[in-house]
Amino acid sequence: EDKEEDEREEEDNGSQQNRASRRKNYQRKNREGKKAREEGSQKKDRGKTAPAKDQKESENKEKKTTKRGKEGENKQKKDRKNSTSSASSNSSDEESLSEEELAMLKEQVEQKKKLISTMRNKPWRMVKKLSVLREAQDFVEKFEGALGKGKGKKLYAYKMMMAKKWVKFKRDFENFKTQCIPWEMKIKEVESHFGSSVASYFIFLRWMYGVNLVLFGLIFGLVIIPEVLMGMPYGSMPRKTVPRAEQATAMDFSVLWDFEGYIKYSALFYGYYNNQRTIGWLKYRLPMAYFMVGISVFGYSLMVVIRSMARNANESTADGDDDNFIFSWKMFTSWDYLIGNPETADNKFASITTSFKESIVDEQESNKDENIHLRRFLRVLANVLIICCLCGSGYLIYFVVKRSQTFSKMQNVGWYERNEVEIVMSLLGMFCPPLFETIAALENYHPRIGLKWQLGRIFALFLGNLYTFLLALMDDVNEKLVEEDAVKNITHWTLLGHHNSSAGNDSSVTPPPLDPADVPRGPCWETTVGIEFVRLTVSDILVTFITILVGDFIRACFVRFVNYCWCWDLEAGFPSYAEFDISGNVLGLIFNQGMIWMGSFYAPGLVGINVLRLLTSMYFQCWAVMSSNVPHERVFKASKSNNFYMGLLLLILFLSLLPVAYTIMSLPPSFDCGPFSGKKRMYDVIQETIELDFPLFVAKIFSYVANPGLIIPAILLMVLAIYYLNAVSEAYQRANAELKKKMQMQREEEKNKRNNKAGTNPMLQDLEDLLTPSMKTESTPKQAEDKKTEAPNGPSPVRKPGRGEVLDGSPMAGGRGAAFIPPSQVFVTQPRTMGVRAPYPGQPRPWGHPLGPVPGRGRGQPCY
Repeated sequence: EDKEEDEREEEDNGSQQNRASRRKNYQRKNREGKKAREEGSQKKDRGKTAPAKDQKESENKEKKTTKRGKEGENKQKKDRKNSTSSASSNSSDEESLSEEELAMLKEQVEQKKKLISTMRNKPWRMVKKLSVLREAQDFVEKFEGALGKGKGKKLYAYKMMMAKKWVKFKRDFENFKTQCIPWEMKIKEVESHFGSSVASYFIFLRWMYGVNLVLFGLIFGLVIIPEVLMGMPYGSMPRKTVPRAEQATAMDFSVLWDFEGYIKYSALFYGYYNNQRTIGWLKYRLPMAYFMVGISVFGYSLMVVIRSMARNANESTADGDDDNFIFSWKMFTSWDYLIGNPETADNKFASITTSFKESIVDEQESNKDENIHLRRFLRVLANVLIICCLCGSGYLIYFVVKRSQTFSKMQNVGWYERNEVEIVMSLLGMFCPPLFETIAALENYHPRIGLKWQLGRIFALFLGNLYTFLLALMDDVNEKLVEEDAVKNITHWTLLGHHNSSAGNDSSVTPPPLDPADVPRGPCWETTVGIEFVRLTVSDILVTFITILVGDFIRACFVRFVNYCWCWDLEAGFPSYAEFDISGNVLGLIFNQGMIWMGSFYAPGLVGINVLRLLTSMYFQCWAVMSSNVPHERVFKASKSNNFYMGLLLLILFLSLLPVAYTIMSLPPSFDCGPFSGKKRMYDVIQETIELDFPLFVAKIFSYVANPGLIIPAILLMVLAIYYLNAVSEAYQRANAELKKKMQMQREEEKNKRNNKAGTNPMLQDLEDLLTPSMKTESTPKQAEDKKTEAPNGPSPVRKPGRGEVLDGSPMAGGRGAAFIPPSQVFVTQPRTMGVRAPYPGQPRPWGHPLGPVPGRGRGQPCY
């Protein structure tokens, strides 16, 4: 309001100044005209024989002067307007706003800001959006700094400016963080063409790459680098030297391919590390660091997996139910109007199309009718067949591992015999998942449920194969422990004999050092276990890449280029293009990570190999998917969270921890290799560190904490706490479900009320909307005529109608057949239909009202 008053004052001042300027210009023109007339008269008096040219020149001069006068007037008007606006702005700045005006201005500014923030959601045309947005931004910029008083204006303006810059900085930083996410655009491109289920695999692969990168940093920075920089060099001791018998073939490719020779005696494996308590000038405790890093690998992985599961669960519950109006939301809100790249627009179009396919499949599966008994029989049959396959694969692996133990004792063994275990396990992992998928076609589950069943079965296959391999490997470890006792005695007697022969009878002579390559050494079962895990990992990498290259790329090239000259349609029939195997790839990734967790304790360099594998897999598989695969025929959405994948990963993490914990707590370490050599158990390094490096009371505290009398009650307390928290979470889930039901019922009730309101007497409402303006216009002239006719009669101001009279404004004023004329101050809510006469006495009313007294019968006023 104050702004409008200021504008009016400015307009009044400007109009007054314009009037004054016009008067001055008019007076000046009159003066100039008089002068011109006087000069013309003087010329006429002097001589009327002046040429016509002089008259024309004088007329042109007058025209020029008038034009200049008009231009001067326009300039003066502009200057006055600018001066008035500047003066008004200065006066408005100088004047202090009242509290009410300040509150109203703040409210308007907040409304404009809210409008700017929600402009994208408005169902307006783009032209209207842009115009309203510019107006709102101009309003905020103009009046935001005026929300203070006196000296506070500048401070408030500075605060608002800094707030805007902070918001812009946060937005730019969020964009920067999004751009820094590795492979984000690649995953978005895959998601737009193949759906969220395929993209979830690549998101999971990226997450696994990040976890392994952190694990590699821990192992490489705290174990490998200190040993290489501060430990004993290569060739200085037997555990870091290739034996004399193996030096001739230590650099052959076949030997290195089997991770023997120089690779076996490198920092890649457990046996290379020294058992000195401290190394280097930093007095770095390498055995303690090796043990703690091995434990922290499992601890960090467990923490990250559980945290990811909790975050995904929170996101899935925060999203709410999207089951209402699915197709309407997708139709009208899916497109992103900020897309400016044609390729991105094509990807977005493909993504929207894929999302419609996913929703259609979900809708079809929810409305499907089936024969329950036949379906149950087929599902039981499928499970029996898959259990038989699992048992057969486990027996085959156990048999092959036992054969490999006999081959290891033989000499001149071929390449297949040396790598038979890895080949068989890789072939089982390659051929069993397609067999499971073929059998699963009998069950006819929803694609998402079928994927979970497929994942569970392949997980059981991989887990059974892995544990069968571990059981067979433990037999080999036990044999090596027995062999180690004999080698330990031989090594002791060899060193003693060398000392005696070199010293002779003179005990003062120091014996020459024995070459480390000639010292007998034990089998070092930890390095043997690490080599087996590295072989499995490398063979799995090769099989995966060869399968993608042959089974996807070459197959796609054959179908693409040979289809023109083939007997049938290769794209529609056999072999067709390959689909991306989600379950096989996910379970292969989880199985590989389980091997990394188990093998990293015995081969610290295994995590680095896995980082390279995941890095190459991301690029190679993205290329293969986009070039060689086609979307699934039944496209479906992945779950809102990847908790199913995380659950499988958590299970394999727990199962990977068990063998490592068993070897640490139960098996004795090798006597001549590794950081724990010379100790009865690996965990003795903790007791040694506590006794030698900590005060005495710390050792007592650890001894009390390690007492089984405290450990067992603590475990029971943790179990009870987990049970209680689980019960509370289930109660919350039930309460949330009931609340959702109530909200749904309330929403349906409101919808029914609105529908009932909209459905009552629609024809009468339409007639009311159409006839109300015309009835108002007709009633006004009739009221004026009635006032004119009643004026000469002079009716009394207060008049009581008799029994036989009717009020002037009543509907029956004109008799029984009179038309319905509404009173001048009453709105018509139900206009009377045309051609219907007033009811006779005793007749029912046409609008459904109850019977009442009729005029003329002596029962009071008419009741309408």
